[in-house]
Amino acid sequence: MTFNPTNVFDEISSTTEKLYKGYETLQKMETVEVATTPKELVFQKDKVKIYHYLGDAPAKCKIPVLVSFAMLNRHDVLDLQPDKSLMKKFVDLGLDVYIMDWGYPTQADKYLTMEDYIDGYMNDAVDFLRKRHKVPKIHKMAICQAGTYSMIYASRYPEKLQTLTTYVAPFDFGSRENMLYKWAKYLDIDTMVDSIGTIPGEMIDSAFSMLKPSMNISKYLGVMDSLDDEDKMANFMRMEKWKADLPAIAGEMYRKYIKDLFKDNKLINDEFYLGGTKVDLKKMTVPYLNVYATGDTIIPNNSTLAIMDKIGSKDKTEYAFPGGHIGVFVGSKSQKELAPTVSKWVMERTK
Repeated sequence: MTFNPTNVFDEISSTTEKLYKGYETLQKMETVEVATTPKELVFQKDKVKIYHYLGDAPAKCKIPVLVSFAMLNRHDVLDLQPDKSLMKKFVDLGLDVYIMDWGYPTQADKYLTMEDYIDGYMNDAVDFLRKRHKVPKIHKMAICQAGTYSMIYASRYPEKLQTLTTYVAPFDFGSRENMLYKWAKYLDIDTMVDSIGTIPGEMIDSAFSMLKPSMNISKYLGVMDSLDDEDKMANFMRMEKWKADLPAIAGEMYRKYIKDLFKDNKLINDEFYLGGTKVDLKKMTVPYLNVYATGDTIIPNNSTLAIMDKIGSKDKTEYAFPGGHIGVFVGSKSQKELAPTVSKWVMERTK
């Protein structure tokens, strides 16, 4: 291959021009905002809050929906922007939606346990909505890690839930199909928690970045072609803003999460205990919708689907979403297909 200085010069000139256009685009852009759907704070305990999304019309669904996101990231990705907001779409379709905000744990929270989060905060949130709406049961939705916790919750308190919907949630941690499951298997979580206490979000994010490092390169190379498009740049900046918002994780809760689930796979093997009581998945008799992403590279499909044969629910449905782990919430199909399908499923099970 012959070296051609002209080609190199042309490439440098082209890149410089793109960067200049990008600078002009950024100069014109105002600060990007995420999570703009109107909502009001209705409950708080310690750092955990519950917000109620406000719609333009009264909700059609008479039973409220409580949504919980994974604690490793913020729930704002569910409401990234008005035309890419799963929460707004649910509200527009008639659901009465509340979101749990886990807050930002500090070193003062390092001793909070999984029991504190599931039997404590999550149960308090459910009871609050039951009392607020004067109903015996509520609809529960949960994403990823919170889906695992909500499954545990539903096995302990099935009488409080009308339905359970989980999205891209891990249940069988025995798989070694991807780097996340392999990495967690060998993580020295005891040393980490004993020496650090509350785990910084940046540390966990760095680990996730190592799962597929090429994505970090291709992401920024790809945005080069959109530097002169204000809308595309705004979309990119919103996603980056969400990714950079990294809560810390309570150490003791994270210790049990890694040891009992990722390492020992106790939940799916009927060996998991919470608060000294064994969690029996057969007691999860709530109508259940299991949403998984066919292109998920973070949570293997077999990890998500393994729960179907373990639970006691007779009314249980799988929903295969054609996309990736995050695409479930921000893609166009999320608005056009997923939200209407899930809303219809929930409405049909509202008495």
